[in-house]
Amino acid sequence: GCRSGSVEVPRSVTAVLGQDVVLPCGYRAQEGEKVVQVTWLKRGAGGAAAEVAVLNPEHGEHVKEPYAGRVLRRAPGALDDGAIVLKN
Repeated sequence: GCRSGSVEVPRSVTAVLGQDVVLPCGYRAQEGEKVVQVTWLKRGAGGAAAEVAVLNPEHGEHVKEPYAGRVLRRAPGALDDGAIVLKN
């Protein structure tokens, strides 16, 4: 079989209306693995998923409307830390 690392996210995140919130996402890689892209999705009513942001060091960061200007990476560098900050 093929082993892979694990995604580490909290079960819930509390936000305060009008303030920035960090949405954490970490990846604990196995030896030889490298994260090449992180995609953030928002689940809507009925379970449908809409793309919020794609983080890719080679092709840049792309944030979809209505989140443009409101989503930033929390930390530069390797995508093992794929957390984002959702502004206000």
